[in-house]
Amino acid sequence: MATKRDYYEVLGVSKDATDDEIKSAFRKKAKEFHPDINKSPDAPEKFKEAQEAYACLSDPDNRKKYDQFGHAAFDNPYGGAGGGGFQGNPFGNFDFSDIFDDLFSGGFGGFGGFGSSRGSSSRSRKGADTLYGMKIDFMEAVRGCKKDVDIEYYEKCDDCDGKGGHGESTCSECGGSGTVIKQTNTILGTIQTRTTCPECNGKGKSYKTKCNTCKGQGKVKIKKTITIDIPAGIDTGEQLRVPGKGEVGINGGPNGDLYIEIRVSDHELYKRKGNDIYVELPVTITDLCLGCKKNITTMDGEVELKIKEGSQPGDILRIKGKGIDNPDSWKKGDFYCVLKLIIPTSLSRKQKNILEELEETDLEDEDEFKRFKKLNK
Repeated sequence: MATKRDYYEVLGVSKDATDDEIKSAFRKKAKEFHPDINKSPDAPEKFKEAQEAYACLSDPDNRKKYDQFGHAAFDNPYGGAGGGGFQGNPFGNFDFSDIFDDLFSGGFGGFGGFGSSRGSSSRSRKGADTLYGMKIDFMEAVRGCKKDVDIEYYEKCDDCDGKGGHGESTCSECGGSGTVIKQTNTILGTIQTRTTCPECNGKGKSYKTKCNTCKGQGKVKIKKTITIDIPAGIDTGEQLRVPGKGEVGINGGPNGDLYIEIRVSDHELYKRKGNDIYVELPVTITDLCLGCKKNITTMDGEVELKIKEGSQPGDILRIKGKGIDNPDSWKKGDFYCVLKLIIPTSLSRKQKNILEELEETDLEDEDEFKRFKKLNK
């Protein structure tokens, strides 16, 4: 017979480990080597080895014996052929239901029947949240608006108070606990597992008659048109919460929430960066050379913008506080105009003569020309 490994070594803990440390170590090993997860050929044996180690070390009396005598503490003097020691797992009837309820209660329902924690099926729980996508125009996002939304969701059936039936009584199969315990003989030994009661589906109750309104579901579909307040300054990706309009609660629990996720359409002129607005402002060569004034439509209406004499293409002029409202503070963004030079595609003879005269302007001392000459020497 192969020599058994030290139980502390199997779980990877020290000999002075606390009960909580031993339990935590076994949880990790169980997840790692459970045959439903780990398909390695040696996984069942390692899982069984971890079970045996935990069954011993989690029991104060057995642990005390093991610390004193080691594996010999559990040898059977009346063992099998040849008078040898005990063959197999001396803790084969250990009840692992509590540790597996705890370990696999988070949705691992396929792991050998350890999917339901004790009483969890009959506990009232809030329903799941739902997500709804909404597309709005650029200016609707900037200024805020109201939007009507047609939604469908489930609410608790009023006729049966969400129970699904009338004439309530305690389930005879599970005694009202919502779960049943089954004992299974496997290659890992005899394992007790706790599963959802098939008779009452975990509710712990049975009913004399099924509710006609909800057909035994305990919930009814509702169609409603609700009005959503879109705050000024909202941006793509932000969400608005509508309480109680998500999925129906479980076992009488409250409904989940509805979340409206916003997507803002692009604007043909304005570009948004945070709470600031940028716009390309078309200007002529005379606008730049001589300076001028332009009427600009900002988020708060029309503003007169002064362009200084000698301005350059690409210059950015700021209009303070004329951007987008910040939903989280009183501070507003700014409005920026990027000067974009527009070159005429056709000129009269007179206009060409004027430009030819302009060509005679000496610009050799301008900084841009100096830098270019320096780089091209």
